Amino acid sequence: MSNQVTIEDELKKSYLEYSLSVIIGRAIPDVRDGLKPVHRRIMFAQHELGNGYNRAPKKSARVVGDVIGKYHPHGDFAVYDALVRMAQDFSMRDPLVTGQGNFGSIDGDSAAAMRYTEVRMSRLASEFMADIDKETVEFRPNYDNTLQEPAVLPTKVPNLLLNGSSGIAVGMATNIPPHNLGELVDGLLLELDSPECTVADLAGLVKGPDFPTGGFCYAGRGLRDAYETGRGTVKIRGRVEVEERKKGFQSIVIREIPYALNKSSLVEKIAALANERRIEGITDLRDESDRRGIRVVIDLKRGTIPEIVINQLYKYTPLETSFGINMLAVVGNRPQLLTLKKVFECFLQHRREVIIRRTHYDLRKAEARAHILEGLRIALDNIDEVVELIRASKTPPEAKERLMQRFSLSEVQAQAILDMRLQRLTNLEHEKLIEEYRELLKKIEYFKSILENEEVLRGVIRDELKELKETYATPRRTEMLEDELEGIDIEDLIPDEDVVITLSRRGYIKRTPLDSYQQQRRGGKGIAGVHTGDGDFVQDFLVTTNHQYLLLFTNKGRMFQLKVHQVPEGSRTAKGMHINNLLPMEENEWVNTALTIREFTEEKYFLFSTRKGMVKRSSASLYAKARRTGLIAVGLREGDELIMVREVDDNCEVVLTTEKGIAIRFGCGDVRPMGRSATGVKGIALSQDDSVVACVTVQGGLESEIMTVSRYGYGKRTLIDRYRVQSRGGKGVINFKVTPKTGEVLGAMTVVSNDQLILLTSTNKIIRIGVKEVRSVGRATQGVRLVWLDEGDHVVGFDRVSEQEQEQLDD
Repeated sequence: MSNQVTIEDELKKSYLEYSLSVIIGRAIPDVRDGLKPVHRRIMFAQHELGNGYNRAPKKSARVVGDVIGKYHPHGDFAVYDALVRMAQDFSMRDPLVTGQGNFGSIDGDSAAAMRYTEVRMSRLASEFMADIDKETVEFRPNYDNTLQEPAVLPTKVPNLLLNGSSGIAVGMATNIPPHNLGELVDGLLLELDSPECTVADLAGLVKGPDFPTGGFCYAGRGLRDAYETGRGTVKIRGRVEVEERKKGFQSIVIREIPYALNKSSLVEKIAALANERRIEGITDLRDESDRRGIRVVIDLKRGTIPEIVINQLYKYTPLETSFGINMLAVVGNRPQLLTLKKVFECFLQHRREVIIRRTHYDLRKAEARAHILEGLRIALDNIDEVVELIRASKTPPEAKERLMQRFSLSEVQAQAILDMRLQRLTNLEHEKLIEEYRELLKKIEYFKSILENEEVLRGVIRDELKELKETYATPRRTEMLEDELEGIDIEDLIPDEDVVITLSRRGYIKRTPLDSYQQQRRGGKGIAGVHTGDGDFVQDFLVTTNHQYLLLFTNKGRMFQLKVHQVPEGSRTAKGMHINNLLPMEENEWVNTALTIREFTEEKYFLFSTRKGMVKRSSASLYAKARRTGLIAVGLREGDELIMVREVDDNCEVVLTTEKGIAIRFGCGDVRPMGRSATGVKGIALSQDDSVVACVTVQGGLESEIMTVSRYGYGKRTLIDRYRVQSRGGKGVINFKVTPKTGEVLGAMTVVSNDQLILLTSTNKIIRIGVKEVRSVGRATQGVRLVWLDEGDHVVGFDRVSEQEQEQLDD
């Protein structure tokens, strides 16, 4: 059959028609009035209803009914949503609808039903409809061909940039931010008077977006790109203040939020971050916003630096966000990406067309009226003859014909004389008629000058724009920042002072100023400084500074990285915060090594040792960048776990000790540097059922000793020299004589005679003894009893406290 078409061609044709319908008829605004069809129809329907700003408002349902019944055959809720948005002062920079009733809130609350709310056009909206009845714009049939609707409004307002627009069409989208009316008028005047001006010249007057919700906006490269190309991204952020409270406490108050942000969701996000302890120092969060404005109050702990919390709010919450500008609009029934200059050119061209069409209309009306007045003047000058002529005529048509012949009048003039009331024959009325005729002649001359002289036309546009600015312009709400919006460098606010990081065996961590230890009275037992709770003791005691990195290695071979100042501060005797509240730890995962480092240089190395005797040496530079979720520090074989990490150099030596009392000593140089996720090489050849329990690093030439402790409370110390240096991977030598009485080796570490030893038992008892109380013996011995244990009890952990640490910890 001849009328058959392929489905491919039909789909292409139909989809193209659908795309054009969505682009032109729904989603993309017109560059001239800045309105989408639904908004234009809402305003025109109100104009037809006489629902102006100086009239009583009408029910929203009535307006919506007129819109969908006459012009916009779509859903009533879609039309009402558009109407509601036009009335929201937090959505529109200058609302086009004045509403009475509940029109929603910045918290995301929906508006009341349309049967409850009332609307009318705002005063500014009247400038959109000015002169619409003077044939200034084209009209087209509505959807059922029974009415006429405007294709565009003859607006005096540069609405595309004033209130912005957003929409998603087929294959394209628009997202135009709102601007300040006063700045837009200044830019239009520059474009009008100096058409050769550049985008940079216009941007000097149009500073940037002016959002109804205020806040800050960065006038950087992204904004320049948007104005020069039509596309760009700007950063916007809310406005916060710091308020002083009683007794030295402080609060952060959020007064303005980014455009289109739901305030309640922002508050929920802040609360969640505070509960997750990603933002530290918050004690209370309240939303005290009311009709006078936004006020979200964040109370801080005493001593918290507000700038740090503000920086975290900008970093982790939508209080700082990006606004992608995409200035796409319909130009001549085609979507087009526009520069700032192009938008101004299109609007001014629209104003020229409107004023020219209006002037043609006014000129035509004025000339018609002048023509009539000329005839009336002739009649008044010859009134007696006119009256006699009319009286002598039998019918009005005869009188009209005789007047036309006698005085050379047109038909319109003759009819006007016949329709003239007798009161116009008075001298006063005669003078008024003459004055009106003179004024009309002046107007006709003025109208013709507009049409014939481009400079006069520009003067009309200029005067209208200036009047618009004087009447409707308001101060800028969004503050533009010239410098790039960057987060405050926290370390600039925190002094790099000496602090102590303590990590307990059960996973409690805290940061304490070193001064709080040094200022304590010395000579006590020291338990208060070491003991962090029932059955717990300090596992790692690091004297460091706030700006250094804290590296936390877990038994599963992962590494987490924090800045030292990110560790919550606690008093000298405080328990601290559990490590699981700071790091996303997995089940049965714990931190077994804590190190601090200032720089991740290639000259520094980490040595890793595992339960199954593997060792690995890797450059510290490989661990510089760590995600919050941690990174793989060492590859582990199935059933293996990381037991210890040490910072080493080529001169260091390593002593691995095992559960069955074996030890091997070798140089770190025997372990070649490897990648971050490498498994490593064999450090010791383990016998069946044996495992490594400790990795001891010693600097060559030091006269230190190795303290070995067993499960049932036996221990000994042995000079390093008693362990001969071997090649890596050997079987090692005897380190401890393991018997049923001593139990397996629990661990080993280097000590000096002035150190103290802390032991924790399975019944949560803590024993503290001096290292000098344990005699120094050979390798193949079982040592001496360190602690008397009850039946079934055993030692679960131990650590040493150096003389320096004792002085700092002692109370």
